[in-house]
Amino acid sequence: MTFREMNTRWFEPGAQWVMIAGLVFLCQPWVEFLHRYGLTVIIFGLIAFIVTSHIAPEPEVEDEEEDELY
Repeated sequence: MTFREMNTRWFEPGAQWVMIAGLVFLCQPWVEFLHRYGLTVIIFGLIAFIVTSHIAPEPEVEDEEEDELY
């Protein structure tokens, strides 16, 4: 598995989930520690998403057999 495949499969969705977790941390009223660092988690997820979304995915390779059929 190449880095670009890992980025598409794991890192980019992971950054999105970090942003969602930051929103949950910010909106929950029970644990002050999570509420205090909710915005920091959102910003960290946003920066991670910006970086991972700028990595281009692997180019798709067309099979020669498909070209011969048409």
